[in-house]
Amino acid sequence: MQTTPHSDLLRLEHSFHPSTLDKISDPVLEAQQIELWIKRDDQLHPIISGNKWRKLKFILNHALELGSDTLISMGGFYSNHLHALAYAGKELGLKTIGLVRGEQPQDLSPTLEDCRNWGMELRFVSRSDYRRLRQYRESFDLPGISPGQYWLPEGGAQSLALQGVAELVEEIDIPFDVLCLPCGTGTTLAGCIAALDGAKTALGFAALKNADFLTRDVERLLPKPYTNWQINQNYHCGGFAKTTPELLEFIRTFELIQRIPLEPVYTGKMLYGLYDMIAKGEFTPGLRIIAVHTGGLQGRRGFNAI
Repeated sequence: MQTTPHSDLLRLEHSFHPSTLDKISDPVLEAQQIELWIKRDDQLHPIISGNKWRKLKFILNHALELGSDTLISMGGFYSNHLHALAYAGKELGLKTIGLVRGEQPQDLSPTLEDCRNWGMELRFVSRSDYRRLRQYRESFDLPGISPGQYWLPEGGAQSLALQGVAELVEEIDIPFDVLCLPCGTGTTLAGCIAALDGAKTALGFAALKNADFLTRDVERLLPKPYTNWQINQNYHCGGFAKTTPELLEFIRTFELIQRIPLEPVYTGKMLYGLYDMIAKGEFTPGLRIIAVHTGGLQGRRGFNAI
């Protein structure tokens, strides 16, 4: 059961915009008799966009209700999660601490520069220590956490995130057959699966290589077993934040024709993979597919080729 959002959270959410459903026209789709719509969660907010907000909403609500004054989480140099968390913390009057993977660079990435400007304290940790941080999944699991501090696992991968993701699914007001979305931690996929509750099909596209663990992580987050979902691991393009010339050319062409901005880490890879599957006839003709644009467009700054 969903809880009533804290007044400070509602105030922040009032600055958001609607997430529309845009129908895509393309000869590839028409040839295979597939109808494709995009759920434009990139439109929600210029900074806390897409699944970043969906996952954070009820986690932030929990922290506010507990009276927490500091949010602590983890991410990389171009982390959408840390970027959104830093801004949300600033808007909600909460301190933020980001545990960043790798040695401190001489010059911060644009993402981390934003985080610092919004008041986030950046602490750089070794890659081995970063991997160990992934075992701490609940709000107060982090060793040495102090009163008033609240821990968010990587990408906000905890059960409260599913409540916000469920709102995404509830907003879809047309019948559909398949719901597609990119997967980093698998949390957004888990939220969609739970919200569908056995109806329709949920199809995730792994953004990283060797992602067999994602299936286990999604199952761990689900309130009960479901069989109406799968994760495609064929379109990671070499690994997390890796690209290929084919992926970048797809993104450029898609943006030119559809006038919808993409980034090459998550949504770009999902649509690249989805178009390839459609062109190969891997979907039954007549299906209506909805693909979720999970935002994170700030991550484009890490790629000079688009």
